[in-house]
Amino acid sequence: MPITGGELVVRTLRAAGVDRLFGLHGAHIDAIFQACLDAGLPIIDTRNEMNAGHAAEGYARSLRRVGVALVTAGGGMTNVVTSLAQARQDRTPLLVIAGSGPLRDDETNTLQAGIDQVAIATPVTKWAHRICAVEHIPRLVAQAIRIATTAPRGPVMLDIPWDILTGQVEEAVLGPPPSVYRAAGSAIASAELARTLDILRTAARPVIVVGSEAKAGGAHESLGRLVAASGVPVFSDFEGLGLLRDIPATHRGGLVQALYGLAAKGAAPDVVLLLGTRFGLNTAHGSGLLLPLDARIVQIDPDGRELGRLQAVELGIAADVAPSIAALADAVESVVWADHGAWRIQLRSHIEARRAKVAEGASSTPRLHPFHASEIVARQVGRKTTVVADGALTYLWLSEVISEATPGEFLCHGYLGSMGVGFGVALGAQAAASSTGQRTILVTGDGSIGYSLAEFDTAVRHHLPLIVVIMNNRSWGATLHFQELAVGPDRVTNTRLDNGAYHEVARALGADGYHVTDKDGLERALTEALAKDRPACINVEVDIAPIPPEEMLLIGRDPFERQE
Repeated sequence: MPITGGELVVRTLRAAGVDRLFGLHGAHIDAIFQACLDAGLPIIDTRNEMNAGHAAEGYARSLRRVGVALVTAGGGMTNVVTSLAQARQDRTPLLVIAGSGPLRDDETNTLQAGIDQVAIATPVTKWAHRICAVEHIPRLVAQAIRIATTAPRGPVMLDIPWDILTGQVEEAVLGPPPSVYRAAGSAIASAELARTLDILRTAARPVIVVGSEAKAGGAHESLGRLVAASGVPVFSDFEGLGLLRDIPATHRGGLVQALYGLAAKGAAPDVVLLLGTRFGLNTAHGSGLLLPLDARIVQIDPDGRELGRLQAVELGIAADVAPSIAALADAVESVVWADHGAWRIQLRSHIEARRAKVAEGASSTPRLHPFHASEIVARQVGRKTTVVADGALTYLWLSEVISEATPGEFLCHGYLGSMGVGFGVALGAQAAASSTGQRTILVTGDGSIGYSLAEFDTAVRHHLPLIVVIMNNRSWGATLHFQELAVGPDRVTNTRLDNGAYHEVARALGADGYHVTDKDGLERALTEALAKDRPACINVEVDIAPIPPEEMLLIGRDPFERQE
């Protein structure tokens, strides 16, 4: 019996446990759409391929499995390049399937052809490949998924020409379906395990910092056992924050930025265990401001290139992070540990003092202070909430309060730093969360929301009860601050966004819309939106003047320098 290439794609995805796709229809990929219709495999269609890619990212990051985006040829594929690049930087297991022109029309100047889509994708993926025979589809789709989901995780792209997707092959010649699995990574070796425990055991002020690879591997339970048995407090980068939700408050340090200022008190960590956390933006670029230069550092990461990238490490271990955490958790239970209670109390006092200092600086402003707005959002967040943050000032203000809220997941634009990705990521996260009864809240800036306003239509059509909170300061805030500090307030140009009735746009597309200007209004709007099973936009007017502490740090200033 003959089977089409499109049907083979869907059959292989089904075998891999894929339960939905994200995409935007085009003639070059209609064979897959038709096969999905017959197989009952849903496609959440977005209004731009960019957001199909980002939605697949959000889905993958939320469920720790591969996310799949389906895009058409030419502009459809080029629209998804930012998502591929972001997934590459942030180690997200993403599969993009892109249609392309028929092989028989190669070099004929036909529609949506004439560009080498594999060459475009290669620099921003773990693997990119064109499938040139119908019978190769099962093997190569399975291979793509294995590559994407094997640590260090990342994106892959398959280019499948129109005539390969519509072509047919007899099932009898295909043989048994290919095995779709994630290759098991190696855990920490016994000698390295013993040395790691020796370093930790001799520490007076140890900390653990977890990152995306720990979360992607599902290390929640084993991390809890490791922390409970050792008494070592744990911090995270942005992507690893969801790992801390089950850690007791006494042992939970929150985001790694909270370590700033300990050195000035003579109380900086003396041992740091990095579990899937990379040196770079989230660790103040090896400056020592967060992770002391004289600290003994043990770093575990599946990518040997990341070991000691910006700071010297005493022990660098190339291994899969989640099984390594499990091995450490098993081993620490038989070790006698020093009592780190006083150290944890000292850290908690430092964190609370930082929070008080930020709150003190959030004095009266002409509009609602973004810190106060972030506090209100955080109060509505719990273990059953996924929070997505987008926009420079927005995520930096939110980072000051989100640790205490302990969301189920916290998804943020990472190393690529691309604005406007949040709506797509939040759509994917809400699609992932709907089956578990979770809600997703996107907290975004008015600049970032402009990329994707039409996606309120996507949320409405697919019954995704996403709540979008827009911190509206009527500007591209971070770049406006840069201009004010770098070239002077009289040289601010092209960073103002004076229009902004975004809630009205949401209403026009069928979502609920709220416009608020104060604390009480935001509290009421959030409570009402969460009580409904509908997508909503909450347009919050906030002040532009305050500069978040982390923005000050990024521009080389004291994060708590008084702002006149």
